[in-house]
Amino acid sequence: MVIELLKFRIAPEHREKYIQKDSEIWTTALANYPGFLGKELWINPNDPTELVMIITWETREQWKSILQQEIDAITEKFDQELGFNYEMVESSEYQVRKFPN
Repeated sequence: MVIELLKFRIAPEHREKYIQKDSEIWTTALANYPGFLGKELWINPNDPTELVMIITWETREQWKSILQQEIDAITEKFDQELGFNYEMVESSEYQVRKFPN
């Protein structure tokens, strides 16, 4: 399993709309791709501008097989419907390490 970690900076007054549109547009789109296992959204209680997304994928190959033009199209739709600016401050990748029994 592979973890995609994304961290965003969003004005606190826009956070709930961002979460709603992300679910409607991004999560719905990603659910159609092979290997997508799920997504969690984490809110930092000490920083109302910080939003962390944890997206799980079955394999790195499945995740990375999504064409850039498809990602760009989803991003464009998301940004248009959102109507305000946000900043991605981190994009990381992790592998889940499983230990034998």
